[in-house]
Amino acid sequence: MDHILSGIKPTGQLTLGNYIGAIKNFARVQNEGEAFLFIADLHALTLPIEPADLNKNSRDIAAYYLAAGLDPKKATIFLQSDVPAHSELAIILQNYLYMGELSRMTQFKDKSSKMKEEAIGLGLFAYPVLMAADIVIYDSKRIPVGEDQTQHVELARDLVKRFNNRYGDVLVMPKAEVAKVGKRIMSLSDPTKKMSKSDPKGDIYLSDDINVMRKKIMSAVTDMEAHVHYDPEKQPGISNLMTIMSALTDKSFEDIEKEFEGKGYGDFKRAVADCVVAEMEPYKAHYEEIVKSGLVDKVLEDGAAKASVIANATLARVQKAVGLYNKK
Repeated sequence: MDHILSGIKPTGQLTLGNYIGAIKNFARVQNEGEAFLFIADLHALTLPIEPADLNKNSRDIAAYYLAAGLDPKKATIFLQSDVPAHSELAIILQNYLYMGELSRMTQFKDKSSKMKEEAIGLGLFAYPVLMAADIVIYDSKRIPVGEDQTQHVELARDLVKRFNNRYGDVLVMPKAEVAKVGKRIMSLSDPTKKMSKSDPKGDIYLSDDINVMRKKIMSAVTDMEAHVHYDPEKQPGISNLMTIMSALTDKSFEDIEKEFEGKGYGDFKRAVADCVVAEMEPYKAHYEEIVKSGLVDKVLEDGAAKASVIANATLARVQKAVGLYNKK
């Protein structure tokens, strides 16, 4: 079975975009291979974050994973920081990625451009190195990611080629997988920007009350076209709402257009809100049950133990390849 790896960074509250683009998909891929689905808490340290928030967010993500139907018997669920081999491997692999490559990464350029140069941490610059270590340490072939993370997977592929050309067939070649529908859910207040945990009006947080979710959808920015049609360029707001409905109901954009032909945006928004509520109401209830059960810590502990077996084997293989590992 192919190894599948993906994770979510615990910075801020999770959104409907995280659910549609990642978590909902995780429940499917756990049946398609050996899935390693982690919480990227070390990556969260690249920008300032309160310790209490990091701790709570990390456990919340694990609970949201379980609430979505992830089964610890099928998927290995763990905290990145609970498997020290990630960091150890990153220290080695940083020697096979170059400063020019890292400085061209879109995420680094976007985030560093908003900071004073003296405030840019090494962790932010070297983020792709640790992410590459995350990917290759589980011999992962399939990497479900958001559209904005494909560049990091491509860099990991370059690393694998470079490393294997020098040392032989040591690392497994990964490939990014981006969902066809729901790969990029946009802000409800500004549909030209991704829903990104930092816009209380435009983001639907998984922690929001159901009525708040409904109100946010009903207040979503639309346009003056007055018809439901999928066109991200001319109608980004309506197209975003159509994407949400399609991802939650499996209806095609064409079917949604036919269903709301001749109807106003009010009718359409109410229908989208109904879809979101129908999905989120039981999901949120299940999440609360899991939090109260105390299951999260046990799942993370067991997951880290299972993940460490494979991670340590890969680390040892790399150490031996570069001349650091002498044990037979």
